[in-house]
Amino acid sequence: MFAPRPGPRATGVLLGYLVDLAVGDPRRRHPVGGFGRIAGRLEQRGYRDGRAAGVVHVGVLIGALVGAAAVTERSAGRLGPGGTVAATAAATWAALGGATLGNVGLVMAALLDAGDLRAARVLLPSLCGRDPDPLDADGLTRATVESIAENTSDAQVAPLLWAAVGGVPGVLGYRAINTLDAMIGHRSPRYTRFGWAAARLDDLVNYLPARASALLAAVCAPLVGGSAAATVAAWRRDAGRHPSPNAGVVEAAFAGALGVRLGGPTAYRHELEIRPSLGAGPDPTIADLRRAVRLSRAVQAGAALLAVPTAAAVASGQRRRP
Repeated sequence: MFAPRPGPRATGVLLGYLVDLAVGDPRRRHPVGGFGRIAGRLEQRGYRDGRAAGVVHVGVLIGALVGAAAVTERSAGRLGPGGTVAATAAATWAALGGATLGNVGLVMAALLDAGDLRAARVLLPSLCGRDPDPLDADGLTRATVESIAENTSDAQVAPLLWAAVGGVPGVLGYRAINTLDAMIGHRSPRYTRFGWAAARLDDLVNYLPARASALLAAVCAPLVGGSAAATVAAWRRDAGRHPSPNAGVVEAAFAGALGVRLGGPTAYRHELEIRPSLGAGPDPTIADLRRAVRLSRAVQAGAALLAVPTAAAVASGQRRRP
């Protein structure tokens, strides 16, 4: 059977994953942070309480970034295969956050084990936008497990797959969309209309990666003492009741794989959401939080293994075009 050989893009995607695995996020001048600062300044000038203004805001930022990324990729390609490998690896590394996600999850588990709720509440905003102040140890544990599940898809599986399919423009464009969703894509009074385009676009680009994440969670569930059948059952039964078309898929799958129950009242700074229950087990414990980190890392590795042949197949198809 014909199997496409890994080319420069596939090699770059794998290298970017391995660099993230080894060193985590860039410690200084993170490109995502720089993009966020630019987006914030543009918002100050162009904010209007309406969908049209939000569409313009998102369109200008994403269009400019993807255009610049495409120019960068072409320029790197002129240097030969090594240039494409380097550019793809750098962009993939910049877009990934899997190693940091797992490390923060383990730090949270250690803080909760030590009973240091104050430090745990300070740490939680680095994972999600929830209000940590009213959360006790159980609430912090649940919030962290849910955030690890959702961010496994958003910060690892999706960037790897978009890098495989779209190269440098694909992965950087994805990360920009996801960043804008985190900044303005929520239902606060300021962003209900202005952030509509960012939220809907993020739903679109994460649709397939979220389902790939759930499938990988089912495959990897036995590694953390779970079962593929329970994972798929929770996904099919509970995901559709979640307000997010993508987060519900991944959170339900993780709940099934871990044998725990997620969901319930979820407090944000701007509102309290009553989320449906996901999974049929007990509330997650600190031990389950550590299992969630192991499951996340296994899913990330599976996504990298999936991304390499995907990138090779895409490149092979492009070479065959007349």
